[in-house]
Amino acid sequence: MGHKIDYKTLADFRYQIRRFLNFSELAARAAQIEPQQHQALLAIKGLPDGLSPTVGAIAERLQIHHHSAVGLSKRLESKGLIQRSRRARDRREVLLLLTQAGEKLLRELTAVHQEELQATGPQLLKALKNVIRTKAS
Repeated sequence: MGHKIDYKTLADFRYQIRRFLNFSELAARAAQIEPQQHQALLAIKGLPDGLSPTVGAIAERLQIHHHSAVGLSKRLESKGLIQRSRRARDRREVLLLLTQAGEKLLRELTAVHQEELQATGPQLLKALKNVIRTKAS
C-alpha cells in the first residue's frame, strides 16, 4: 500500500521554511551575530518550563553536539551576551544566563522576526496545511 507523494506541495513547504530561515540568518548577521548564536539566545530564553538553561539542554534544543554547544556558549560569553556559571550542587553542569546586552539583542531580533512572521506566516501556514492534507488523503 503505497502513498502518493506530492513533490510540489512538499517542495513549496520546504521553500517557505527556507525563506523564513534565510530571513532569520540575515537578521542575525545584520545584528552582528551568527545565526546559531541568535538561535542559542532564543533557546536559552525560551526553554520549556522545568528545563534548566544548561549547555546540554541548549545542545539538545539546537540539535548540535555538546562540545559544539560549549564552544558556542564561550563565544556568546566573550561577546557579553550570556554569563556562564557552574551549578552549585553539580559543578560539572554549566548554566547559561542572558546578560542585559543579550536580553536587549534578543528583544530586537524577536521584534523583527515577529514582523516577518506577520507578513509571511500565512504562506508558511498554508504550505504546512497543504502538506498535512496531502499526507492525510
